[in-house]
Amino acid sequence: MTYAHRPIIFDADSHLMEGLDWLRDHADAKTRGLLPDLTVALDKGGAGAGKAIQHGEARIKDPVKTAALEEDVIASAKGWVALGAMDTAERSRALDLLGFTSQLVFSTFSLGLFAFSDDLDTVYGGARAHNRMMADFCGDDPRLVSVGFLPLNDPERSLVALAEALELGCGALWVAHAPSSGRSPAHCDNDVVWAAVQEAGVPIVLHIGGGRSTISKAWHRNGRPRPVDIHGGGENLRAKDLPSVHHAAETWLTAMILDGVFERFPDLRCGVIEMGASWAPSLLGRLDYAAKSFGRTEPMLGELSMKPSEYIRRQVRFTPFPGEDVAEMVAISGPELYLFSSDYPHPEGTKDPIGRFERSFDEHGTGDAARQLFYEDNFRTLLGV
Repeated sequence: MTYAHRPIIFDADSHLMEGLDWLRDHADAKTRGLLPDLTVALDKGGAGAGKAIQHGEARIKDPVKTAALEEDVIASAKGWVALGAMDTAERSRALDLLGFTSQLVFSTFSLGLFAFSDDLDTVYGGARAHNRMMADFCGDDPRLVSVGFLPLNDPERSLVALAEALELGCGALWVAHAPSSGRSPAHCDNDVVWAAVQEAGVPIVLHIGGGRSTISKAWHRNGRPRPVDIHGGGENLRAKDLPSVHHAAETWLTAMILDGVFERFPDLRCGVIEMGASWAPSLLGRLDYAAKSFGRTEPMLGELSMKPSEYIRRQVRFTPFPGEDVAEMVAISGPELYLFSSDYPHPEGTKDPIGRFERSFDEHGTGDAARQLFYEDNFRTLLGV
């Protein structure tokens, strides 16, 4: 019996767990010398991660431990030791047992090794290595949709990186929700990139880790001992971070909409992944208010053919956290905005994401049409399936 409770469920967020040299192993010779191994990122992720990688590699070779994980995939081990976290064949088996029709597969730590470098050779060489790594992991299983990374620092180089990502079979493109080389993602020089992405028919996605996700450490200096993060580590989110985890992504969307990118490219689709969704309803209203308030002083706003909120409804989809009241969001802002994600094998996805979402739907008496959108149709819209 699979974990899935419906015949079709699409999962908009899952991850591989990298080995120490996976990124460098997929880099060309020049780039390999520019990239550190994963210990640089792991040092920021808390002590013991290196040993966790070793445990994950050892578990793959242990048939007894592997069989135990198969008994309840979603509720068993997380991280590197999880079923399919580090091995492609295992991941296909995990998907069989989960019962998900398909899932987006993101990297976990790799972006921190290249994406925010000031050296463009590192950025673009790292992106190519990353995308080869993702395509290699997802292999020949069409259910595993590899998420490539697309830098926006230099539009000409971005077009080359995009072409290679598409040739590799990447089914979605992760972009940083931050300025690139001092420019907004909505800069007119990027129009050639957005046009190519639209023509390719693949979505762009924002994901936690692709931009600022925590508040300044100064806000945590309150004269008391600093708590560990929710999973016992040193550098993840804490309670004061959570309410603002989406702020950079919200600014990114605001620029893309008010500067007319979604107007010029109506078939450019965007997913906002693992940054919660309870902020989405208020964003719709604030965008419309901004356009109305500044329409006389900012002529570009007059070029929009729709209300800003309508671009969100047409082109953007959000993944709620399992603990958020998704049914209330649906009731406030509509069912077309939200889609299911498990975050497997990360612990943030919890041991029963479906159960948490279903409790919210049941408590509000949400009908099957909205649930159908959440588990299936909104993913199809995002991916263009």
